[in-house]
Amino acid sequence: MNNQRGDRGVMVDEQDLGSVAAEAAEKERMRNSARTVIDTCMQLRSHENLLIVTDPHTAEIGQVLYEAGSQVSDRALMVMMPSTHRHGQEPPNPVADMMRRQHVVIAATRYSLTHTRARLIASKDGARIATMPGVNRAMFIEGGMTADFDTLQTSIATMGKILRRHRSVTIEGNGTELSFDISGRWNLEDNGICNRPGQVTNLPAGKIFSQVKSDTVTGSIEIDGAWDSVALKSPISIIFDQGRLIGIEGPEDGQLKEQIDDLTEDGMDSIQLVEFGFGMNPQARITGNALEDEKVLGSCYIVLKQAKNRQGIELRSTAVATKSTVRLGEQCLIDSGKFQSN
Repeated sequence: MNNQRGDRGVMVDEQDLGSVAAEAAEKERMRNSARTVIDTCMQLRSHENLLIVTDPHTAEIGQVLYEAGSQVSDRALMVMMPSTHRHGQEPPNPVADMMRRQHVVIAATRYSLTHTRARLIASKDGARIATMPGVNRAMFIEGGMTADFDTLQTSIATMGKILRRHRSVTIEGNGTELSFDISGRWNLEDNGICNRPGQVTNLPAGKIFSQVKSDTVTGSIEIDGAWDSVALKSPISIIFDQGRLIGIEGPEDGQLKEQIDDLTEDGMDSIQLVEFGFGMNPQARITGNALEDEKVLGSCYIVLKQAKNRQGIELRSTAVATKSTVRLGEQCLIDSGKFQSN
């Protein structure tokens, strides 16, 4: 009887030791990812000011980034701000003021600070900034964050010669077709390397994108990957006519419908398609977080923007398609979700 109890005791001890070892291994992976962010992505220097912005939902990631940054510079700070309620909501004024006084800012927060006045001012003042909205432990140590960012930078840069010749885009899939023209240049900077003053990136990185001439958007697109923070179980269709959003078909009750209702609360006429992009990160996966979903190699995405709502917030939603065919003029860029490297 004693031996049986002893055996059970050994089993429990082994299980405990296994859990401890697994937790230790995972924390080491987090430290490795943090060092990648600090050393490879942001290329922090010993004399530079670093600010880590975090909130209660992402504090674990903020802490490991702060620790990695402190090993490089003794001018590292971390600030914990209250969680905002939407992407694009401004941080508290003291946080915004701190952001503009740094060389490097990493915003690991629940909601995105990318499209805020605070981020824009900080960038204009020379801060190089990485935003990581919604980042969690799994996203930090797996998927898109495990990419070779130096190789990714090269892959994205080589697309410049192809992209600069094309300004018209057609997206096809499952009987749908959406066409539009882009406005301005293709942005090739979301490659994970953020080493110039005023530069901005998302992490995980790995996309190419451009602004869209909203009044040229006509047709429909099937979205089968994700909508903002929801990985889709069944596709939805988004329909435009000469720049006007006229319908979103397919969402059922639940979080997806709530997000779409929030976007369209002031009517569909207030919404425009403002950005198009496609993923270049071979390690990224569809997770239900736009931060990583829009980086998946072979996927494409569109961004819908609502004019400022009643609370004065400019709402944006990202919709990701994973099986579409994308053409730039007559050239096939993505064939049924397969990126065409040549």
